[in-house]
Amino acid sequence: MSEDNGADKLTPCPKKPNCVSSRATGRQRIDPLANGETQWQRLPTVLGEFPGIRIVAREADYLRAEARTPLLRFVDDLEFQYSPEENVIHMRSASRLGYSDFGTNRKRLESIRERLEEKS
Repeated sequence: MSEDNGADKLTPCPKKPNCVSSRATGRQRIDPLANGETQWQRLPTVLGEFPGIRIVAREADYLRAEARTPLLRFVDDLEFQYSPEENVIHMRSASRLGYSDFGTNRKRLESIRERLEEKS
């Protein structure tokens, strides 16, 4: 992906309960990460601390990673986009397979948020 002046790079959530995004509405909505500028610098290191998460693409304002679930080894997609205008990091986590994730994607992003806040 190329830089396009802050355009939304996060993939929209499908109409299934196995995705959360700070760009979504309703039950799929999750708050973006605050203190975007500072947290953007820390994010790659924090992601590396989680077993099964691997960064697969990185740009100045966008990062994509894959998370492998421990038990069944399913791959979930994570996306993060830094918005300097809002000073937040928009984020998305979605399962590639299945219908429901039983809250796994929301829990994962909240764990990442907590780890980033611990390092503040």
